[in-house]
Amino acid sequence: MFTLLIAFLSFFGFILAYNTYGRFLARKIFRLRSDEIVPSVELRDDVDFVPTNRYVIFGHHFTAIAGTGPIVGPTIAIIWGWLPALLWVIFGSIFIGAVHDFAALVLSLRNKGHSLGDVAGDVLSPSAKLLLLILLTFILAIIIAVFGNVIAKTFEDYPQSVMPTVISIPVAIILGMITHRYGVSLFLASLFSIFILGATVILSASSSMFAVKIPSFESYHASLNSTMIWTWILFIYCYFASVLPVWLLLQPRDYVNSLILYIALALIVIGLIIAGITGSADIMGSSPPLRINAASESGAPPILPFLFITVACGAVSGFHALVSSGTSSKQVASMKDAQFVGYGGMLLEAALAVIVILSCTAGIGIGIVNSTSAAASTQNQNLNQAQSHNQSQSQSQNKNQSVELLSRSADLVTGRAAWDLRYNRNWKDMNLGEQVGTFIEGGANFISKVGIPVKFGQGIIAILVACFAATTIDAALRLMRYILQELGGMIHFTPLKNRFLATGIGLAMAVGLAFCKSSPDAPYGTGGLILWPIFGAGNQVIAGLTLMVAGVYLFREKSSAAYLLIPGAVMIGIPLWAMLYNIIFVFVVKGQYLLTAVGVFIILLAIWLIYEAYIAMNKLIALNKIS
Repeated sequence: MFTLLIAFLSFFGFILAYNTYGRFLARKIFRLRSDEIVPSVELRDDVDFVPTNRYVIFGHHFTAIAGTGPIVGPTIAIIWGWLPALLWVIFGSIFIGAVHDFAALVLSLRNKGHSLGDVAGDVLSPSAKLLLLILLTFILAIIIAVFGNVIAKTFEDYPQSVMPTVISIPVAIILGMITHRYGVSLFLASLFSIFILGATVILSASSSMFAVKIPSFESYHASLNSTMIWTWILFIYCYFASVLPVWLLLQPRDYVNSLILYIALALIVIGLIIAGITGSADIMGSSPPLRINAASESGAPPILPFLFITVACGAVSGFHALVSSGTSSKQVASMKDAQFVGYGGMLLEAALAVIVILSCTAGIGIGIVNSTSAAASTQNQNLNQAQSHNQSQSQSQNKNQSVELLSRSADLVTGRAAWDLRYNRNWKDMNLGEQVGTFIEGGANFISKVGIPVKFGQGIIAILVACFAATTIDAALRLMRYILQELGGMIHFTPLKNRFLATGIGLAMAVGLAFCKSSPDAPYGTGGLILWPIFGAGNQVIAGLTLMVAGVYLFREKSSAAYLLIPGAVMIGIPLWAMLYNIIFVFVVKGQYLLTAVGVFIILLAIWLIYEAYIAMNKLIALNKIS
């Protein structure tokens, strides 16, 4: 029951925060008015600027900001225990993350849908705009490269997730056409989408016949492994998704994916309720609330400051500012929807992070298969089958069934032993793919309480993960295109304003990063992981800078800037602390000079932008004194 109580209090806290603190920010701090003209109406072009139903844009926004961030981050962070991660997800999202997303959306809505970099140029200075646009381009290239690899690995490891992800594309196009051009109600279109995709999910998860596998051609060249082939396919899709009108593919696809995600999350929550009531989900018995000695036991970095940048998207993420000020601000149909989309979207992502934490603790504790003992059990089963070879067919079948049951019970590891199997190991051995697999296993255990077989449940969650990640990379490429177009305008390079060329250049940067090796012994396609250690801190620095820019804007508008400047200072200080630690104690020691150089660049850039904000504030103070 304690596990269920944690879930209930967390979800209740998010609902309460939305209706109190979120409403306070909307009315008293940002002073939103329903009669304000928004960019989607003022600049409507039916390509990027499209007024959109609030539930459709919420689905697009939520799936775009979420990705695998709130899944990967918390699954790693609970190496320090589930309690610190849980507290940071809850309070960090309410008072920092959701405020950050809300602020970025409002600033963009009041600046003709311009990106964060462009807004920074207006609020701070033109040099601040240039520096921030360069940093954002760099961060987006990493996101596209790494998340593309995560999806490709998910397709390779869970082939049942491929068909629903692919089918969602034509379904989304149909939904976009019939609602945007022919006026079909969103409710009917949603029912159609759920029916088609639900049938696809059931077929894919229930039979290997519908699992899609791509053969490897490594015999011809090492770069032609199946992961690389999937990555190529994903990048080609992303190009078209990023240049087509937003209402035709990107927007309805994100909405359709959100329907899948809502259903999958609902199944997990229902299973969690049943497991909590029956007592099979025991978070205290399955995992430690706090591991003070995690550094000495597993080689993990110190919990402070690394907990905060490891959880990342589950509590606060600078990438969300790019989505808010990139695609979402061009589709919000009314200023009154900004709280629902910006503040509410982040709280739903935090709720997902809570589910992930519970899945990787109490969910894993229900039972996972130990592959080592499974191999031993297979050998025992083969021996028993050989010994019973001369018996009658019926006797052999009975004995095989008994051996199978015995093997399953021997392979199943439960409680704290199951958690130790996944987390009581060296920090450097933890990778993105395995941690996603931990969530898939734990979440499937919850779904099994609804009566759905574990194998089927794993397929459902694998589809959830693939859909989440896919919505992130196509949105990220579109955002990269906007930023490159703004850069083209700033440096007076007209060809870069072309959306096809800008998208191609952005994709080429991600491809160049993705298709190299992360190390001499690593496979092709892991190149994005080279800079992944710098991404967490860099991502959080962007969040802090966004809050700082928004704080200066509020100060200019004579509103209470402290609600943004204080969390902004926290989100600049903590990731810079982590960045300095990594540079001094990790990168330099290991001779990782590329990471060292990038880390120093981000630190200097952040200091420069802080100085620009200081100058802007002083100018505003002087103007206020004069007036």
